[in-house]
Amino acid sequence: MASLPEDVVRLGPLCSILVARFGCRVTAMLGGVLASLGMVAGSFSRSLSQLYFTAGFITGLGMCFSFQSGITVLGFYFVRRRVLANALASMGISLGITLWPLLSRYLLEDLGWRGAFLVFGGVFLHCCICGAVMRPVATSMAPETKECPPPPPKTPALGCLATCGQTFQRHLAFDILRHNTGYCVYTLGVMWSTLGFPLPHVFLVPYAMRHRVDEQQAALLISIIGCSNIFLRPLAGLVAGRQAFASHRKYLFSMAVLLNGLTNLVCAASANFWVLVGYCLVYSVSMSGIGALIFQVLMDIVPMDRFPSALGLFTILEGVAFLISPPLAGLLLDATDNFSYVFYMSSFFLISAALFMGSSFYSLQRKGRQSKQAVATDASAQDLFLESKDGSGKQRCPEIMYVTSV
Repeated sequence: MASLPEDVVRLGPLCSILVARFGCRVTAMLGGVLASLGMVAGSFSRSLSQLYFTAGFITGLGMCFSFQSGITVLGFYFVRRRVLANALASMGISLGITLWPLLSRYLLEDLGWRGAFLVFGGVFLHCCICGAVMRPVATSMAPETKECPPPPPKTPALGCLATCGQTFQRHLAFDILRHNTGYCVYTLGVMWSTLGFPLPHVFLVPYAMRHRVDEQQAALLISIIGCSNIFLRPLAGLVAGRQAFASHRKYLFSMAVLLNGLTNLVCAASANFWVLVGYCLVYSVSMSGIGALIFQVLMDIVPMDRFPSALGLFTILEGVAFLISPPLAGLLLDATDNFSYVFYMSSFFLISAALFMGSSFYSLQRKGRQSKQAVATDASAQDLFLESKDGSGKQRCPEIMYVTSV
């Protein structure tokens, strides 16, 4: 059930519709209310199905609204330092990884799970305050025309289902997926890498405990990843935000994914505690690069007026992979009874996704450069032809000198 809110966070198209209709401020505040109500209602649950619906679905839906509206508004707030802004915003995830398990354990021991859910509901309610301080922005960058549009042709009124279908089709950004090759490559690459990215977070502690690492030391490994990301993500944002890397951010993201996959091979080679500590530090470097660039690269590929719709389709496809990955790794672990194969699986998806994105972006960039050169060559040849044609048609006129004074 713990992964259900993370997957509901990927209900991006519904959030895209709300952002386009009501703006990021209202959507974020609505998300805070839903997340709080879900946790409070979950504290009164008497069955697992009720807990799935309240603390899983309703809370996850609220988290989706708050998260996606916050990412969208960052793209409109910042232009020159957008990478650093995304890195600082994603640093909250690192704080949560570090502090949330400690707070959860303390609340469970003192208040029980029902009391802990009530406290979590109060914490989620602070999303309403965060949404209230958001400055309203126009989520559509299309210029307004002063001329009155022609009257639409008279067509029969569509039913409710047809209208909803057209609305979802417009906000799912399938036209961007069809016509923007860079967006298609990036979405497929991230979706493929997500099949391996969450596995260390799920299986690292059980893997360490299987190899006789103390329970508290094993739990400390996740805290090391969270604490390292607090400092590494702003640093990654500063480096990637430099003007020299503006046109190479997608390659930096591919390199971060590649490093993330290679570090998992080190983890599978040894389960010594100090080796795992070194693994967590190197893993944090790659994770900070991924967290700082994942949405910035999407903003570089897609125009900002279509970013909310593109983000909705991007997150829902990523969520499908996130939903499949842990059960698939669990089946592999049950079949082999060896945690090393889980990390090999994670490395395979991450390395192959990094190579796919890097090679595809390079080929697209090379193809675009060649097409620009071909257009420039054709234009220069056409100009030379016109000049030669005009020069051949001209006749030389004899010079005539007029004497106006002696």
